[in-house]
Amino acid sequence: MGIRTFKLEKVHAQMVAKSTLFKALKHIDKEHVETPFLLIDKEKVKEKVAMIGHNIRNAKVLYSVKANPDPELSRLIADLGIGFEIASEGELRMLAAIGVEANRIISSNPIKSPRFLGEARAYGVELFAFDSSDEVEKIAEWAPKSNVYVRLSVPNEGSEWPLTRKFGAELDDAVELLSQARDRDLNPMGITFHVGSQCTNPYNWNIALDKAKILWDRAERNGIDLHMLNIGGGYPVNYTKSVLSIESIEKNIDGLIREKFPEDVEIHIEPGRAVVGDAGILVTRIIGKAKRHDEDWLYLDVGVFNGLMESLGGIRYTYLIEGQSQSFKEWTIAGPSCDSFDVIDRNVRLREPDINSLLLVLSGGAYTVSYASEFNGFSIPHSILI
Repeated sequence: MGIRTFKLEKVHAQMVAKSTLFKALKHIDKEHVETPFLLIDKEKVKEKVAMIGHNIRNAKVLYSVKANPDPELSRLIADLGIGFEIASEGELRMLAAIGVEANRIISSNPIKSPRFLGEARAYGVELFAFDSSDEVEKIAEWAPKSNVYVRLSVPNEGSEWPLTRKFGAELDDAVELLSQARDRDLNPMGITFHVGSQCTNPYNWNIALDKAKILWDRAERNGIDLHMLNIGGGYPVNYTKSVLSIESIEKNIDGLIREKFPEDVEIHIEPGRAVVGDAGILVTRIIGKAKRHDEDWLYLDVGVFNGLMESLGGIRYTYLIEGQSQSFKEWTIAGPSCDSFDVIDRNVRLREPDINSLLLVLSGGAYTVSYASEFNGFSIPHSILI
């Protein structure tokens, strides 16, 4: 096989680091390519872990495993010394298998199964979120005397993947829930919120912290001494446009926290997408082309069911296509399954490819393999750390 050719344009280097791109292209050239697979740049992961929390006082970083649960990735992250946020016994068992200590694990999913609570408490996990009365009772029964923190409902406008309505308590309810937790012999120690995944609106953090401060003060008046503030995740990555830097987001957050909260408040941050999103490049293959109703269609061996589910929620990607054709078209990009729901993107300007050419999905490290299924028998991309 000859050396593969990809025409890099300015936009590609704006979305992911040149070093990540070159590592991926080098890997593709020297390895037998059996698509689909996800390449993860280890150095980029290390860089992002070192960056996140750096500009916030008293910050503790906990990787949100749901973004990408690959065991080797988690082992790499564990070796970097940060913690983990989990939601299920499956995630707990994976971390246990690679030797992550219980004191490095928390669970911010406000709705947990009794089985998970029992397993997590038996393993030694002591920190759980809640946002309802029934959850307080469940934690008290299955994970007694745990440390708990209430999830507050906050606006998610401007986030490409909103998380409101399903989770979060309003202020009056949150105050009562903290009191209920104390009465059930749990230790209410803090507040959490989530501004929405891929948050491109920095004011969401301002509003959330204002609301958290009101709850903090009301809890104090009720005799509940809080000392932890969990600001969730939400840091964005570049997909088709440049977004706010982590540094600028954190400097804004840190200023607000210093203004509103005690000096010794412990800050928890739960990045997922920001750790691995732009460290990953999904390598796919073009398996078909067609002209339908004046639309040019491009079919890949990865679709919404086996790797690109977030495209259904509005996430759009930047693509790098193999070949040097000077002919461009506006493509509708679809996956391989027999389901007409399996459409990834529309009106994407790309060079005319050959069948069997490779197509790289940039910033594909987060919420790709973790969402994927083998619907219709198509394989889930395997992960390779490079």
